[in-house]
This record gives sequence, structure tokens and C-alpha cells, in this order.
Amino acid sequence: MITSNKTKNNEEEEFEMSLRPTTFAEYVGQEKVKKNLRVLLEAAKKRQEPIEHVLLFGSPGLGKTTLSHIIAKEMGSGIKTTSGPAIERVADLGSIITNLNDGDILFVDEIHRLSKVVEEVLYPAMEDGVLDIIVGKGPSARTIQLELPKFTLIGATTRLGMISAPLRNRFGVVYRLDFYNEQEMEQIIKRSARILNIEIDDLASGIIARSSRSTPRIANRLLKRVRDLAQIKNLKVIDSTVAKETLEMLEVDAIGLEPADRELLMTIIEKFDGGPVGVQTIAAAFSEEPQTVEEVYEPYLMKKGFLERTPRGRIVTRLAYEHLGVTPPENSENNSLFS
Repeated sequence: MITSNKTKNNEEEEFEMSLRPTTFAEYVGQEKVKKNLRVLLEAAKKRQEPIEHVLLFGSPGLGKTTLSHIIAKEMGSGIKTTSGPAIERVADLGSIITNLNDGDILFVDEIHRLSKVVEEVLYPAMEDGVLDIIVGKGPSARTIQLELPKFTLIGATTRLGMISAPLRNRFGVVYRLDFYNEQEMEQIIKRSARILNIEIDDLASGIIARSSRSTPRIANRLLKRVRDLAQIKNLKVIDSTVAKETLEMLEVDAIGLEPADRELLMTIIEKFDGGPVGVQTIAAAFSEEPQTVEEVYEPYLMKKGFLERTPRGRIVTRLAYEHLGVTPPENSENNSLFS
């Protein structure tokens, strides 16, 4: 039997969804955000009103989509999921919003990528619950105002600075999702292992946690690859040996750096003497988009203290040289970083 790529993708999405927490009790980490959200939800329930519009921002894979689904479940609301790039025209936005029911949640991922035209139509929808549609062209054009159901917009973004001030100011609450600590990562891995019906010992879960870049999405991806190797070896319990072997096969080191991370750091070291160098130049030398460098690679490298942003550009730090086993340059304008 031949399975189509679309079917495989759907199965993979369903599998990923099965690992996602469905309640605040199951959701590990982000304690301050959860505490504030509980207050927000309880107050809205007492008033029998939809919650205010919510903006979630943080690096990819930290749980913004998961948190949005939990909010919908806690409120007993339906949720419609889309993304900024998918809403190309005002008509696309209109068809989505007018099909919502009172109290429903509209979740827009990558909301910073909404077009300016769509964004401006969204303003009155968020503030006044109306949708302004222009009918006709030229002198005969007129505006029709449609009443909308009372809905909540939850926006998610990895780049808060790219959201215009008028849109950002229309969100009642803005929460930042931070990276997870090692203990939280171990809890997430053990929970995912139970859902996958596999046993994992403490040493193995710790190894995977330290290599997961403090990100649940990556932890679950690594766990599944470790599980695959354990099954091939007919192991009943995932131990530290099979965990280390899997990470070596994937070329993921003990703190989560992947080949691309090491290549990025070495590009700056070898081609630009460790920096400072602008992100546009790095991206060109690294054969990658500047946005990808800023959103995917830099946050974790900066968190680990391997990369530093300065007014003149990015600089590789002493910690990065030590981790890569490279001797820092003796004569460098960045000597303060190597002292």
C-alpha cells in the first residue's frame, strides 16, 4: 500500500498534537504566564465575556500554539487556527471572522506577517466588533459595515518588533514565553515518553533535556529519534547509552548545538575574525536568510553566551571559542570578550 505525502503529513501532525498538553496542569513551565492567564480567564468567566485579545511572543517551539488551545478549552470556546501569510486578502479575513461564533477564539500564528491592508481592516474588528467592507470602485464605492460575533484574537509571533504599534496596542495582554530550564525539560520528556508508551531512565532524560535547546518541540523530536533506535535494538528502557548514540548520529552535542549552529559560529570566526559583523553579511556567507539567522539560530546561541549583539554587529564570545575548541585571536578588537 502506498501512502501519500499528504497522508503522512496529517499523521505526523496528529502525532505531534497527541504530545501537546491540553490543560494548564499538564503544561510544564511558563509559570508566570500561566498564573496571569488563570486570573484573566476566571475574571472573564465571571463576567460571562470573552477574554481580551492576547499576544504571545517568543522563540519557535516554546508552546504558543499549545497555550492558545488550552485557553480555548478552559473557556469552553471553539478555536480557528490560521497564520499571517495565509490571510492574503481582506476577503480571506472576512470569511474567517464571519464564520466564528460568539466567544470563539481566532488564533493567528506569525501575526507579524499580516499584510498592511489586512491589518488595517483588523483594527475595527478587534476594537468595535465590526468589519468594514468596501463595495465597488471609484466614486460609486461605498462601505458596508458588518456586525461580528464577540471573538478573541490570539496572536503569536517570534518577532515582536515587527508588529506595528497600532496592532500591538490593540491587544489587552502581551505575554513573553521564555526558554525552559533543565528540570522543566526533563518533566516534558518524561511526560512525552509516557504518552508514547516507552520507558526512559533519569540519566537518559537528562541527556536529552540538555541537548534540546531548552525547547519542548526539539525535545519531543529528539525523544522520538531515540525511541526509534531503542526499538531497533529491542530495548525495553531508553538508557543513557542509546540516548548518547542517537545524539551522535544526529550530530547534536551535549548542549544542543547542531551542525548548522557550529557552522554559523565557525563562519564568523574564520571569515570575519570572530566579528563584529552584520547579520546581512553573516546570512550571505552562511547561505541563509537573515530572518532565519535571527529567529532560528541567534536566540539559543545568545542564551548560551556564544554570540553577542553589539551596535557594530555580531561577535563570537570566548565561551564559543572554548566550546568549539578554537583558540581565540591574540590581536582582536574584541579582546574584552576573551579576558
